[in-house]
Amino acid sequence: MAKYLLTGAAGFIAAKVCEQLLEQKHTVVALDNLNDYYDVRLKHWRLDRLQKGRGFIFYPLDIENLVALDKVFGAHKFDAVINLAARAGVRASLKQPELYERTNVLGEENILECQRKHGVKKHILASSSSLYAGCPMPFTEDQPVEAPQSPYAETKKKAEQLARTYHDKHGLDVSILRYFTVFGPAGRPDMAPFRFIKWIDEGRPITLYGDGTQARDFTYVDDIARGTILALKPLGCEIINLGGGQNPMTLKAVISLMERALGKKAKLSLRPPSPADMKETWADISKARRLLGWVPETSAEEGFLHTVEWHMANRELVQSIKT
Repeated sequence: MAKYLLTGAAGFIAAKVCEQLLEQKHTVVALDNLNDYYDVRLKHWRLDRLQKGRGFIFYPLDIENLVALDKVFGAHKFDAVINLAARAGVRASLKQPELYERTNVLGEENILECQRKHGVKKHILASSSSLYAGCPMPFTEDQPVEAPQSPYAETKKKAEQLARTYHDKHGLDVSILRYFTVFGPAGRPDMAPFRFIKWIDEGRPITLYGDGTQARDFTYVDDIARGTILALKPLGCEIINLGGGQNPMTLKAVISLMERALGKKAKLSLRPPSPADMKETWADISKARRLLGWVPETSAEEGFLHTVEWHMANRELVQSIKT
């Protein structure tokens, strides 16, 4: 069994990756600074579930703190590092670009430097489909990503370059995973799936930026976690899309699925679209299929049903979460 360092462990995707690694009997050393970008009660809910399992070691630590990070590397012998810690949110990055730069770029550099120093060769970096702004669809990994529309996307681009540099100069084996609109139970409350389900259920208007025709390549969190773990294999240095791989689904269609699952009608409050938001995303996942043997197993329709079911089973928690 292996020992992995996993950052951002109380986050939506990282918690699911951690859960799957623990199910496979690996040891996970988990880091998270438990910041208040969104309601920390949800982060604690995820963390509490992970701490019940064997093989889970948690440090409340910020990857911007190089000294503390180095001590963790010194205390453990890791087989690989999965860096899922990041400041997320395209719109929020417009307000605090310096914060995104520190966590997403400096934090990544700190991790890579500790890996170099302590001889940990395998590195996974979570990146984003946001980099593909302006590219023709479906998005392929070889397209030039020269027009990031937000500080968030810009920091992800810089982090990718750092990882490639450490591969070239220090021989790290790097898997850069570009995630496409991840959703599922216990998701981020700043994202549309969590908010829309909560607002429909509570009879509150959905704040919708644009007219609802904007579309995303929605990808279920269990599939994303499985693909992330598959990318722990030696690959050299590769950028890999992890997305639904089907035609993008509009927000109107998503709302319709939620209405049927909840048995309630949505009220809409339309706002102008944000210039930082992409109109559509659509992943070409042929590379993930070829290198990882990965394809998504859960359809968007089934995934949204599971998400609504989780909401209903955890309604008291959800009602307490700020959105």
